[in-house]
Amino acid sequence: MKFLEKITPRDYQESILKACIEKNCLVVLPTGLGKTLIALMLSIKRMESFPSEKVVFLAPTRPLVEQHLNFFKKHLPELFGEMQLFTGQIPPEKRKTVWRTADIIFSTPQCVANDLKNNLYSLEEVCLLIQDEAHRCIRNYDYTYIAKKYLEQSTNPRIVGLTASPGSERVKIKEICNNLHIEAVELRTRESSDVKDYLQELKFEKIILEVSPEMEQIRGALNRLFQEYVSELRNRKIFFGRPTKTELIKLQKKIMLNISKGKKDYNTLLASSACAQSIKIQHALELLETQTIWSFNNYLTVLLKKALKKENKGVIRLASKPEFNYSLAKSKDLLRNGIEHPKVLKIQDLVKKEKELNDKGKIIIFAQFRDTAKMISEKLKEIPGISPEVFIGQGKKIDSDGGTIKGLNQKEQKEIIENFSSGKTNVLCATSIGEEGLDIPEVNTVIFYEPVPSAIRAIQRAGRTARLMKGKLIILITKNTRDEAYFYVSKFKEKKMHNAISSIKEGLAKKTKTEKQRTLE
Repeated sequence: MKFLEKITPRDYQESILKACIEKNCLVVLPTGLGKTLIALMLSIKRMESFPSEKVVFLAPTRPLVEQHLNFFKKHLPELFGEMQLFTGQIPPEKRKTVWRTADIIFSTPQCVANDLKNNLYSLEEVCLLIQDEAHRCIRNYDYTYIAKKYLEQSTNPRIVGLTASPGSERVKIKEICNNLHIEAVELRTRESSDVKDYLQELKFEKIILEVSPEMEQIRGALNRLFQEYVSELRNRKIFFGRPTKTELIKLQKKIMLNISKGKKDYNTLLASSACAQSIKIQHALELLETQTIWSFNNYLTVLLKKALKKENKGVIRLASKPEFNYSLAKSKDLLRNGIEHPKVLKIQDLVKKEKELNDKGKIIIFAQFRDTAKMISEKLKEIPGISPEVFIGQGKKIDSDGGTIKGLNQKEQKEIIENFSSGKTNVLCATSIGEEGLDIPEVNTVIFYEPVPSAIRAIQRAGRTARLMKGKLIILITKNTRDEAYFYVSKFKEKKMHNAISSIKEGLAKKTKTEKQRTLE
């Protein structure tokens, strides 16, 4: 392709590009298969067709925006066009000036949305709007606002949405398509005929682990306590559903709404307390079953401290229960004797083996909680030749012992990725920040410390390996726990997503055909 430098597009990228030239397109392509190159090629085509107009490339975070800007600079001639980064740190008036001279603008949606609301500039001369991580384009997110304004203002509109997964719900995928005025969907998976020849073999291993008899005893005690609170909610005629954490959180919101509206009778207030404590027990069970005994023990210790400080009557009542005190004492004994969750030992064993198989190999371990990522990193430091780092988001979060885990700023995140790329670090212990978009180098092995019940997150995690070299995907599952349910839920949602996208794709094609026939008539 004219102007394209240092890179050759693949057949499927060329095929998807053709669709994007003709119509507003949602491109669904697994992580690492070159969505940004498709966006770059489309930018060239649109700017050739409309030489005096601009391209706007939106991504949800500044590091991701910078990554796309660097990709464009690397693969376009220096004189192709003026490329500019928009951030909130640039004063609005300066952004207004830059807007006039720039040819391709890279920005977060918040920045452009705010400027449009303040009438700093118009999207009239934008010939292409690219929205990365398009699964975020739902409800009143800034992406949706910008797309609406773009279609109202642009003289020559063209929209492309990029995502590894738009989710599994047909209604939400349809909403994304409506918000972006999508006319066609281009879906590819690792198994697609025009994609699979470009990819390397991905070995998949599901490892089932059993909790120890001591952990089972703790679980039994907490389950009895949980049922006591659920029974109380049922007896108060306030809860009739399945006692899952999700349903209890919904109930809590409903109760709090009633209280805010003035319903503060004795039954409602006691039900509110019982609901809050049942959610706490569910969280404790999740930590015990799927995370670490250390984080479980810390969490119960924090609850006990709150009870001793008399911060909350419900927590005082919870901490006085024999089952609570038994669980806390038993977990302390296990830690004192050096006994941890079987997943912790398995992670050490797996990393050791991978190191023996490939001394230069890189590994990403995904964990749901910062506590867990932190602990895994500490345990891996005990293995000779392993240099792990924890990779987490920017926000401050309360950890299980009540302290604050400070997030990593963008500079720190960038440094960690650079260390990982150079080999200074060979294991990344990441939370969800490592799933979406960021330019993390390809790895030999991806380990899920626990399954996630989200098709989007599972696809993004798995996409970190087996692109340019053979890779392994290992998922740890604790037997007879929510881990098993989450694993199968994720698989079901991924299948559901493909069916929903295929259905919507067919519907859009029929709509286009009907519109063409009407035009001919």
